[in-house]
Amino acid sequence: MKDNGYWTAWFGKDHNTPDFQASQAGPFDQWPTGMGFDYFYGFVGGDANQWQPNLFRNTTAIYPYYGHPGWNLVTAMADDAIEYLRRITAINPDQPFFIYYVPGAVHAPHHPTPEWIKKISDMHLFDEGWNKLRDTIFANQKRISVIPQDAKLTPWPHDLLKNWDELSPDEKKLFIRQADVFAAYFAYTDHEIGRVIDEIDRMGKLDNTLIIYIAGDNGNSAEGTLIGTPNEVASLNGVEIPIADQMKFYDAWGSDQTYPHIAVPWTWAFDTPFSWTKQIASHWGGVRQGMAVFWPNVIKDKGGIRNQFTHLIDIVPTILEATGIRAPDIVDGIPQKPMEGVSFMYTFDAKNADEPSHHHTQYFEMMGDHRDLSRRMDCEHKGHAAPLGRGRGSEPGSGQLPVRTL
Repeated sequence: MKDNGYWTAWFGKDHNTPDFQASQAGPFDQWPTGMGFDYFYGFVGGDANQWQPNLFRNTTAIYPYYGHPGWNLVTAMADDAIEYLRRITAINPDQPFFIYYVPGAVHAPHHPTPEWIKKISDMHLFDEGWNKLRDTIFANQKRISVIPQDAKLTPWPHDLLKNWDELSPDEKKLFIRQADVFAAYFAYTDHEIGRVIDEIDRMGKLDNTLIIYIAGDNGNSAEGTLIGTPNEVASLNGVEIPIADQMKFYDAWGSDQTYPHIAVPWTWAFDTPFSWTKQIASHWGGVRQGMAVFWPNVIKDKGGIRNQFTHLIDIVPTILEATGIRAPDIVDGIPQKPMEGVSFMYTFDAKNADEPSHHHTQYFEMMGDHRDLSRRMDCEHKGHAAPLGRGRGSEPGSGQLPVRTL
């Protein structure tokens, strides 16, 4: 994109730089600014404290939260992106831009502002517990047609996770707090992303801007233990903090005094309609994410739904086709691997809504748990009923989540 005349900027999470190059000693060739981005504002690593992050502008550590209580990266990141858009537009209003915007949310730690926690808590979305939530989500998914009407919900694992009605009053109180803070973090982040999009609209560029929005991750992973934790680092080291001790952090949950994550039963509920969590990739739970695609000048099927299989590796080929840029064979004298993935731009046209997926083969794994979808997609391509792919110890799932155009 940079070599073809685009401004390029990366905001938020950089979990791509190798750990041994992530210090101020460099080298910086595998930092965002060494990988084709003109500008970087974000943190290096898998997650970060959103109140006091390990924050960088390009390759320089910065500490904007010093002396500013209530500062939060979710808002600061949107502020910086908006300022960046204004800056580049002032220099050259006609130059196109490519922005990779990667919030820490909803990866742990869940760090929304108190205002957003109150806003979500006042809605009482989770007071009836995770079993009821799962049924509600499943019904809503059918109502908006993102799963088939005849889909069957995967069973609740009673041998692994307690039912909500088996919990003590303190357990219920704590778990509701965990879910409220998680949901507040998600809603807060979504709101701040909206501010960036509003700025593009103010610039008069929104109708010709391709936006690909994918939301997910650590509401759907199992690092939080069966009972959640006020300190994700403790859980990663095998320390489960008892409910009575977690209750001491009840009022502080989500603040800079905590590094929290939710209990696995919430994770399972948020993974509806699938089973298991991100760590068990073969079952889709925590792995299959919703995606929305927006480009008013091109996509006329507003609110349309697409069911073709799409993998994350298809994003770059889609952007290249949309911009008319050919994937280079050589970059800075270095021969490039062939581009993996296939463009899904053909799905932008309503007449192709039911066209078979162009992506026929995909293998993926996490920590050894894997899935091979070649057989499934080969059957779909030929118009036959397709079995779901199986991973190690896996079972058939309940369908796949589609793409929605906006």
